[in-house]
Amino acid sequence: MRALFSSRSKHDYLSDALTLLTGWIREGEQIRRTLVIDDSQHAALTERVKVVADALHLRPEISRRADQTQIRVGHGNAPLTEGEVLLAARIEDAYRAVSQP
Repeated sequence: MRALFSSRSKHDYLSDALTLLTGWIREGEQIRRTLVIDDSQHAALTERVKVVADALHLRPEISRRADQTQIRVGHGNAPLTEGEVLLAARIEDAYRAVSQP
């Protein structure tokens, strides 16, 4: 599958992938997403994210304030990787799963 992107730079590929992740905001070499979900949805989301993050050997930052969950992916001192963008996509899948009735 990587061969499909061999003619394009990795940066372009990641930038294109990020444009498909609605709601994610890029801040330097990190991306973040704020979700308005209740406590039980937050707990379910956190568990799902942990499983995917462990499989990818990544550690997103997940915090909770009032009725908002904020997620940060990336280190801030190194360029975003394919794995981190993949993690953001999987977080979106988990968010849809826990937020739908």
